[in-house]
Amino acid sequence: MIGIRGSGFGVDATRAGRKEGSPPLRHRYRPRWRGQRHRSTFIVGTGRPVRIASSLSAPTAPTTNLGTLEGQPMVTAAVAAGPSTTRSLVAKRGLDIVGATVGLIALSPLFGAVGVAILLTDGRPILFRQARSGHRGRVFEVVKFRTMTPDADARRAELRKYNEVSGNASFKMTNDPRITATGRFLRRSSIDELPQLWNVLRGEMSLVGPRPHPLDDVAGYDSWHRGRLAMKPGITGLWQVEGRREADFDRWVRYDLEYIDHWSFWLDVRLLIKTIPALLRAEGR
Repeated sequence: MIGIRGSGFGVDATRAGRKEGSPPLRHRYRPRWRGQRHRSTFIVGTGRPVRIASSLSAPTAPTTNLGTLEGQPMVTAAVAAGPSTTRSLVAKRGLDIVGATVGLIALSPLFGAVGVAILLTDGRPILFRQARSGHRGRVFEVVKFRTMTPDADARRAELRKYNEVSGNASFKMTNDPRITATGRFLRRSSIDELPQLWNVLRGEMSLVGPRPHPLDDVAGYDSWHRGRLAMKPGITGLWQVEGRREADFDRWVRYDLEYIDHWSFWLDVRLLIKTIPALLRAEGR
């Protein structure tokens, strides 16, 4: 929701979307103000900012910045924050590159051992690849150690009635029959997620951020859930550290939005450190 007092504002979200190098946003309107609050679904749905033409000389809210677009003064307002300056983006990406590189090298013996264990107990394939929704809804292929039977995706629809998570945008089942014996250990310890360091190195994910969801889960989002797409998905995040055992999807999303709204480089560092004891508690499923 955005509420701005004043006059002389006009919103051209379509032009702003083209300027960002993204598909056009199909919304153009001139809102009436007087303290009204307007739901801007095109912002929530894409994680993109909206630029508002203004005669003001300074931002009017903490989440706005004054700039120009095609020579016109613009106030840029965003529903979700996250790293927005060049310095913060470089810092986050630098942490990702260093962390992913060191992790892939240091964990290579573990990767080899896990690969052999999967091969001997469950056969091929060792890795599982799946399309996920990333930053601003961009689709990428996530990589994990395989923890389920080869027909797991085909059986997902028939098992949805046993979903233990509230809402239609996520699926969790305590005794999921698709999980293999080796896979159960890998999931509880979260070792199955470690190959995603490769996704981090490729720039598709970050070490810290909202978890990437399968496309059918994203299709079940409410409009406000899409705010979590405003940042790159991560291997770990605030939800993994603070609320991993909760079975309320709305609560998970609130953790993600809280992280995005309060993002800082040092928050990422703290969450990475806190992830270690969370992993040792083996609460994954």
